[in-house]
Amino acid sequence: MTDVQTSATHPAPGVLSRIFRTEQDGAPGDGHEQVVLCHDRSSGLKAIIAIHSTALGPALGGTRFHQYASEEEALEDALRLSRGMSYKNALAGLDLGGGKAVIIGDPDKAKNEAMLRAYGRFVQSLRGRYITACDVGTYVQDMDVIARETEFVTGRSPEHGGAGDSSILTAFGVFQGMRASAQARWGQPTLRGKRVGVAGVGKVGHYLVGHLVADGATVVITDVSETALNRVRAAHPEVEVVADTKALLRADLDVYAPCALGGALDDLTVGALGAAGTSIVCGAANNQLAHPGVEKDLADRGILYAPDYLVNSGGVIQVADEIDGFNFERAKNKATKIFDTTLEIFTRAATDGVPPAVAADRLAEKRMREISALRTILLPGARKG
Repeated sequence: MTDVQTSATHPAPGVLSRIFRTEQDGAPGDGHEQVVLCHDRSSGLKAIIAIHSTALGPALGGTRFHQYASEEEALEDALRLSRGMSYKNALAGLDLGGGKAVIIGDPDKAKNEAMLRAYGRFVQSLRGRYITACDVGTYVQDMDVIARETEFVTGRSPEHGGAGDSSILTAFGVFQGMRASAQARWGQPTLRGKRVGVAGVGKVGHYLVGHLVADGATVVITDVSETALNRVRAAHPEVEVVADTKALLRADLDVYAPCALGGALDDLTVGALGAAGTSIVCGAANNQLAHPGVEKDLADRGILYAPDYLVNSGGVIQVADEIDGFNFERAKNKATKIFDTTLEIFTRAATDGVPPAVAADRLAEKRMREISALRTILLPGARKG
């Protein structure tokens, strides 16, 4: 049963309709199972936990700490991100559903121990329906603090038996997706000799740059953070730096890799990529398509789009492995399979005559539908349902 819990705030008009909406064809849609609004006055915590689906298992997804313009914007982000996690975990072959949480505030100013521990208690109150991890604005050290109040947390430090920085395998997985894209477009699984633009070289992007340089690509980068740019400059002085994303889109790219926040692929961006002759879009950012129809526009312009929630699933593969006792090599081997899954999606898309994003959605929905149907098989000693 869908459960919307509120504390200290009330849903604005139209919010419930966005939580409950479903697809007309009966496929897993946008309807969420549970949304929890969390408020702790003493620590200043304002957070939203969104559980999209537990069809495959407990909902796993990170906690984003961000200064949203409004609570409405924060809710929209939580709903969108949690839905994406359902599809990401399904395509990654994990027995996990999709969820996501957001904490509202400036992480550089508002984050403190009491707030993180209060948040941990809200996670614990869900009794395992939601398992959290790192995301934008939260780090391994934060997960260690949250874990003082809840057992349902991953992405902890190695000192506490955790997987550590999930950005490592996120970047590795994106690189595998990019290699598969190169295979599909140019016949060779390498970026050697290609010009790759990376928009955002923070937690994931700077690792991706390392893979690309090692593979022989020419790399062009941009970021709003001078600190992030300087870190890449120090490690890879041969990398070219441009002023902003607009300049990057004009940089004669073979591949464009959006690795910052979502909505990076809008009409103007896709138009600029098409005009510049860019062949592939493959990056780490979540929810890259700004609105429905962008995936078709990319395909119509001859741009091969590697669905974001497919290629950036290395991080969730890494933290999911932690649940049963983390082994890096085992997790890396699983993330390597992103290459094969990406090629499968491209093949399905060509066979069905649809954009890769549509083919990826269909495959994820098929797995969620088929595995959730197993609940109709009654196990001895268990209640049906």
